[in-house]
Order: sequence, then C-alpha cells, then structure tokens
Amino acid sequence: MKTVKVILAGLVMVIGSSTYAQQERPIHEVYSMMVFNFVKYVQWPSNDNSKEFVIAVVGNNEIFNTLTTWYGGKPKGTKTYVIKKFNYASEVTDCQVIFIDRSKSGEFQEVSEKVKGKGTLVVTDRNGLGSKGSCINFKTVDEKLRFELNQHAIEASNLKVSSALSSMAIMI
Repeated sequence: MKTVKVILAGLVMVIGSSTYAQQERPIHEVYSMMVFNFVKYVQWPSNDNSKEFVIAVVGNNEIFNTLTTWYGGKPKGTKTYVIKKFNYASEVTDCQVIFIDRSKSGEFQEVSEKVKGKGTLVVTDRNGLGSKGSCINFKTVDEKLRFELNQHAIEASNLKVSSALSSMAIMI
C-alpha cells in the first residue's frame, strides 16, 4: 500500500511539472497542487493541539484563491485546512506551511525569522532561496517545474520529510 502511495505521489508531481511545461494548466494551479501535495509527505511536531492546519500565502492572490477553493475547510485528520493570505512579512502569524511568492521573495528573510523553529514548512519560488534556508524552493529545469529540498532547513524547522518526497527533489 505504501508503494502505491509513493508511486501516485510521484505521478502527481511529474504530471504537475510536465503540465507546467505544456502550459495546459495555469501555473498557479500547478503550484497550489504541489504545495498541497508536499503536506502529505511532511511530519510536523506532535505538540500542536490546534484544530486548524494553516497554509499561508505571501503575495499571490491566484495561489491563495486556488488553495482556498480546492482545500479550504477540508479535513486533515482531526484538523481542518485553513488558507490565509498575507500581503507582507510583518503580517505573518503561526502556520504550518507558508508559500512566499516570487514577487515577495525580498521578504523571505523576515518571514523566515518569524517562523524559525516553529514547525513551519517554508516554500519559495526564487532561485537561490533554497540555499538561503527555504525548506522547499521551486525551480525550473529543462522547462519543467522541479523543487529543491534543503534538509538542513527542514531539520531546523523541527520537521521530517518522507524519503518519497526527498527522492523526487533536487537536494541542497
């Protein structure tokens, strides 16, 4: 059963990235799908008793709207997905996942400092941010959307990533 899940996850990631290359699906939908799928392969600290699983977006209305439409209010175990939008790093509050859009990449350091050690998966979309401490960073390679995974940043965030996700990533 675990092998089937790994294969399905791989197919979703590959389909998403090849779809991006073919421009059949808007990029904000591909990003939304991939961010949501990352959640399935990350283990968060067990000391969080909140009833909400918060995915936050800094700076991209299309990704925020897509995540809200597709996943907002849906169950995640005993929690419920809540999608939040922040326009600036200064607005960021506690969340389990935060996507920082390319247009707001200049605020990466401030966001990173606010969520440091709080069990937050930081996902970015700007060359170089993976090596600067983003947990996952989108990257286009040969016209296909891929992602970098920074294991040190994952560990510093008190998170654990499945080997299935690591095997699909460009490791930093």
